[in-house]
Amino acid sequence: GKWHMGVNCKTRHDHCHHPLNHGFDYFYGMPFTLLNECQGTDDPELAKSLQKTYWFYTQMVIVAVFTLVIGKLANLFPVKWKIIVCLAICGLLHFISWFSSYGFTKYWNCILMRNHDITEQPMNLQNTTSNMLKEAITFIERNKHRPFLLFVSLLHVHTPLITTEKFQGRSRHGLYGDNVEEMDWMVGKLLDVIEKEDLKNSTFIYFASDHGGFLEAHRGNSQLGGWNGIYKGGKGMGGWEGGIRVPGIVRWPGVLPAGTVINEPTSLMDIYPTVVQLAGGAVPLDRVMDGHTLLPLLQGTEQHSRHEFLFHYCGVFLHAVRWHQKDSGTVWKAHYATPVFQPEASGACFKRGICPCFGDGVAHHDPPLLFNLSQDPSEANPLSADTEPMFDTVMRRIRRAVEEHRRTLTPVPQQLSPYNNIWKPWLQPCCGTFPFCWCHEENNKT
Repeated sequence: GKWHMGVNCKTRHDHCHHPLNHGFDYFYGMPFTLLNECQGTDDPELAKSLQKTYWFYTQMVIVAVFTLVIGKLANLFPVKWKIIVCLAICGLLHFISWFSSYGFTKYWNCILMRNHDITEQPMNLQNTTSNMLKEAITFIERNKHRPFLLFVSLLHVHTPLITTEKFQGRSRHGLYGDNVEEMDWMVGKLLDVIEKEDLKNSTFIYFASDHGGFLEAHRGNSQLGGWNGIYKGGKGMGGWEGGIRVPGIVRWPGVLPAGTVINEPTSLMDIYPTVVQLAGGAVPLDRVMDGHTLLPLLQGTEQHSRHEFLFHYCGVFLHAVRWHQKDSGTVWKAHYATPVFQPEASGACFKRGICPCFGDGVAHHDPPLLFNLSQDPSEANPLSADTEPMFDTVMRRIRRAVEEHRRTLTPVPQQLSPYNNIWKPWLQPCCGTFPFCWCHEENNKT
């Protein structure tokens, strides 16, 4: 399914970010993300904020070139024509680089790969659902006689809402509901195969989402990105519950009792140590692990999550900290920074398209906004020293936890920097001769 971690680092074929370079033995899916551009809808969405930044730099270069030309012609300051021409060429190349990459997104970045080979460029979204499902089912059938790990990252319930004709109009909740129903059907098909191959009682299945609903995704009055119920905020917001609180559904009939509900904070970071334990391995001991195995909690040998603290980031910026107080069971959350909603009372960043992680689109809080999630899951009523006797005690403990957490961090290159996100033609995956990147697996077979 959707990998969304990229492909190459230095050359077109180094595949340094590819799944096969990160522990997986087989891959079929999108190495990038799913965008409106892939479907050809009216509203392009690829890196809107970066496009504004690149356009600003382009304007600066244009102003600089005009200033130098006028200064040269008016003899206001000495400058060689060679320098002006070089600056103009650099500005032109910069403009062509970012502008063309967004214009050709559909043909260059909306691709399907099998292992290291591109099978479709651009991919045919009408067939993607059946292709993904077919690959997953074939994988199970191919590996049914030995232990396997199948990670299916569906393109569904992600804008644009790719929904086949069979499911359009099926739900009372518009296109989003149709998309959810098709996703549910796909999951059901996978469970059917597990059952048919007599793997039901020996297979651990974990279903979850990577974030809450995308509130800013609209078409007219139609909500395209989901709904987060009583929880505040949504996707792309580093701390609010609506962006990070999702259900986790576990199925293992041979081991776990059905119908059990566990109201304890866990994390998707727990998948790794859980899988390692199931496979009979051991997690590395030479570093601090952010995740904990879920098995003791699921099997009832432990009543509380091993996560006393969870740190919620937006990019590289720590926005909020959750403290699961062991002695009382109370869950506190402190917000150090929150997105500035536009309009103010909307609960989302409609003018920007998605909330930023830093800059003027973020409000910093000192002291932090504190909520008691056990009593106020909607994060509607921030507490203060006047309204909450535990305020100072809670804030001191959270502050100490943040200091301890930061001591475990190792600096890494900034993956979300403009340089790392600008299009680089020499890294572009292409199944033909660049820039003529068009291919389709079925056509190739023919």
